Amino acid sequence: MLLAERQQKLVQLVNDKKSVRVSELSEMFSVSEETIRRDLEKLEYDKKLIRSHGGAIHLTPDDDSIEIPFSERETMNVEEKQEIALKAVEYVKEGDKIILDASTTACYMAKVLPDIAITVLTNSVKVAMVLAKKERVTVISTGGILLSNSLSYVGLLAESAMDTYHVDKAFVSCKGLHLERGLTDSDEQQASIKKKMIENAGTVYIMIDCSKIGIRSFSKFSDLDVIDYLITDSNIDGTLVQQINDRGLDVIKV
Repeated sequence: MLLAERQQKLVQLVNDKKSVRVSELSEMFSVSEETIRRDLEKLEYDKKLIRSHGGAIHLTPDDDSIEIPFSERETMNVEEKQEIALKAVEYVKEGDKIILDASTTACYMAKVLPDIAITVLTNSVKVAMVLAKKERVTVISTGGILLSNSLSYVGLLAESAMDTYHVDKAFVSCKGLHLERGLTDSDEQQASIKKKMIENAGTVYIMIDCSKIGIRSFSKFSDLDVIDYLITDSNIDGTLVQQINDRGLDVIKV
């Protein structure tokens, strides 16, 4: 079977079954799992599907304007998110007051945060639950309207909670970082609370893998010149790093 034919059938399978595993595809097409992973990487780049941990999930036509459920996002680009989270933790010091958003990367970060005397303000149910096991970490949950897909609080109450505090550092993810468009998210309510997070932090870290760079999603919440650091994976192109630096944003590669 030719490469193009295999990839076409692969996309059709993912769309039909909604999700598939690498091992299943490897057996079905009689090729190695590494070959399937390369196929999935190419098809994700072409916006034909979304890679998940151990497989792939379907991409609907309007995925750019909806929020993928947390349980599905948690299995996407896992290795990159974990590495970014580990790097981000290096910038948290005892006594810090920080914000963690409701992204899956922030959840990974919460898991690896040391049990030290810090205060964490978050709109994420999952982050709060993870940090509840750490005795020295003080957790402040915003409250607000609960979105079941993202397990996060949004709305006026959540945004008012953000305005009540000023923190040392904010660690925020997003759906897209565009050199001209800035930072965007798929959900207007999420974008609105991320804007508040940025406004009420001394230093802002954006945590995304490089597949989100160059993407313009539905709702803008920040220009690049108000962000201090971008933490991303090592696959980012050197020319792109320079272009981002030229806009006043320091790039930290894991």
